[in-house]
Amino acid sequence: MKNLIIISAPSGSGKTTLCRALQKRDGSIRFSVSCTTRAKRKGEIDGVDYTFLTDQEFKKRIDNGEFSEWEQIHGNYYYGTLKAILEAAILQQELLLLELDVKGAMSINNIYSEKTLSIFVEPPSMDDLHTRLVKRGTDSEERIAKRLERLTAELEYKSNFDHHIINDDVKHAVDEIMDIIQHENEGVYYGS
Repeated sequence: MKNLIIISAPSGSGKTTLCRALQKRDGSIRFSVSCTTRAKRKGEIDGVDYTFLTDQEFKKRIDNGEFSEWEQIHGNYYYGTLKAILEAAILQQELLLLELDVKGAMSINNIYSEKTLSIFVEPPSMDDLHTRLVKRGTDSEERIAKRLERLTAELEYKSNFDHHIINDDVKHAVDEIMDIIQHENEGVYYGS
């Protein structure tokens, strides 16, 4: 059973929106809550959107070998996925949705290759991505420029993913992802 469902995309491509929509569509899909040291954005809840840690707490968990993947990105912020969350999902045969950057996705895929289904989500265009980042209102123009710069590097990883889709319509993208999950796990029972 491929139950670690990785959704990866350049920042602003709609991966969070897609992940939330997937969970609404199928209540058996659980979300993997990543850890981060970045500040909480408006509306985010600790333990639901992310587990917010201090730099010191995060580094201690690195030293203890608690992460299956971690990275320092977008300046000085750390992001990581705890091994315990992945291993519990594998043991319980739960569908676990992971929202990761491309490097994190590759790390998880290397460790849990038999259990991983990776999907790369692209924005319809650079202009569309820029518009989404501006509308989101969480980043300065300088930060947006850095995120767009990173897009080229992230697109180079696209061929390493099992599937890729273009997110030009959330409902259509969710339909595509659900079809991929069902096709990959045909004949396997999952759900609550």
